[in-house]
Amino acid sequence: MTHWWQKGIVYQIYPRSFQDTNGDGIGDLHGIIQRLGYLHWLGIDAIWISPMYPSPMADFGYDISDYTDVHPMFGTLADMDELITAAHQRNIKVLLDFVPGHTSNQHPWFLESRSSRDNPKHDWYIWRDPAPDGGPPNNWLSRFDGKSGWTWDKNREQYYLHSFLAEQPDLNWRNPQVRETMLNVMRFWLDRGLDGFRVDVVYRVMKDPQLRDNPPNPDWREGMDPGHRLIEKYNKNTPDAHEFNRWLRAVTDEYDGRVLIGEINLPLPALVKHHGQNDEIHLPQNINLHDTTWEAEKIRALVEQYEALLPEGAWPNWVLGNHDQHRVATRIGQDQARVAMMLLLTLRGTPINYYGDELGMHDVAIPPEKIQDPWEIYSPGLGLGRDPERTPMQWDDTPNAGFCPPDVEPWLPVADDYAQNNVALARSRPDSMLTFTQKLIGLRRAAPALHIGEYRSLSAPLGLFAYLRAYGAERYVVVLNFTNREQVWPIPDEIGRLEIGLTTHLPNDKEIEGQQLSLHQNEGVVLKVAEA
Repeated sequence: MTHWWQKGIVYQIYPRSFQDTNGDGIGDLHGIIQRLGYLHWLGIDAIWISPMYPSPMADFGYDISDYTDVHPMFGTLADMDELITAAHQRNIKVLLDFVPGHTSNQHPWFLESRSSRDNPKHDWYIWRDPAPDGGPPNNWLSRFDGKSGWTWDKNREQYYLHSFLAEQPDLNWRNPQVRETMLNVMRFWLDRGLDGFRVDVVYRVMKDPQLRDNPPNPDWREGMDPGHRLIEKYNKNTPDAHEFNRWLRAVTDEYDGRVLIGEINLPLPALVKHHGQNDEIHLPQNINLHDTTWEAEKIRALVEQYEALLPEGAWPNWVLGNHDQHRVATRIGQDQARVAMMLLLTLRGTPINYYGDELGMHDVAIPPEKIQDPWEIYSPGLGLGRDPERTPMQWDDTPNAGFCPPDVEPWLPVADDYAQNNVALARSRPDSMLTFTQKLIGLRRAAPALHIGEYRSLSAPLGLFAYLRAYGAERYVVVLNFTNREQVWPIPDEIGRLEIGLTTHLPNDKEIEGQQLSLHQNEGVVLKVAEA
């Protein structure tokens, strides 16, 4: 049986930046409801909504103070129920971020835990006595500033662990009460009709029970991310991470048709182990396209390695962008952004698209006085800030791009090219990236070979990546030109006669001459193999 999440396309929404409907310059749940028609037209199958829970917003919602409600900034619990219902009416699934590793330091659980060592929740977080010298219990670092991951609490006279900000204390999942309470949080949302979760830093929740020191990173140099000074051997991807995965999967399997997507920023050999024996994460999030040099040969090698490593029965997935990574159009250029979209939507596996990438939105330079992201604030000048890829969605050419009223200042600046690149204008232009993406999604949806078919790479000259997708008698070939020069792809004899399907370029005047296909610079082409 093929599941909806194998055939479908997931669209990530950063709610602060999608659509403001109450005039405060911050997106909200009614904004997502308002734009469901657009998402339905685009052809996506599921939305993943980044955190919208009550939060002091030290890390913009990833510091949660209540897992079973909605921050008033975004709306109400009734609004979320309305969103789930309205999305389902359009056959769009809804996923939420589940943040199991840490809460806000304002969460009632933490306030109780820090109140005394005798409190019933005293062991709900990771507390330890000082080291013999009075300092932190070990050398683990915070990811945001590269300083100690431990903060001293005067009341308990102990340190508590925080893998990120001090405002984000780590939960102790070895405590059975914590485990059952958090699993019941999942049930709370699944009972309301939620279709699954994207699980935040799932591979960081479990830590070495002995809290051993991490070894130094011999490759680290000044000017690099300070959080990488050590090799995270004992506080990331520990052996019992897989047991944690199975706890989450068991709850998900209590409900029909639900999915778990796990944030697991690991090399492929470690990543694929989080599929388990079809009893862990359905889709361990594969973001390796972010870190691979954008060359045909490197991307092909990545795809082939992934396909070879996947356990039997495991389903792949691909990610080009998200709220923590620079925009793909900025990383590889606008010309290659269409090639990247064709790659994302035609490889075997579930594609996850970041809002605005279908427009070719780019990073926005944020003036120093408007910086919001704590990563940039605590580690300035290293290029770690994530504000540039979180800017408001560009809906039309009115002031503030239709994201919020013209007389309201949006929470982050709108891109300066919004008047030339926005949904309203792009939908009316047959040569826009948005129109191309919508057509490509339609082709993918209509062709089983492209959404559930087998994958096989084909021989191609340097700079080209060619592959076959096949399902039964239906076969498609995808050829991508990663170079800034015209290329010719010699069609292998065994492929048979090809028909032009869709190209990244307009006008589509492409013809196949004999046994070769000519490609423009930065062009991708989907071709259908004619039936014999």
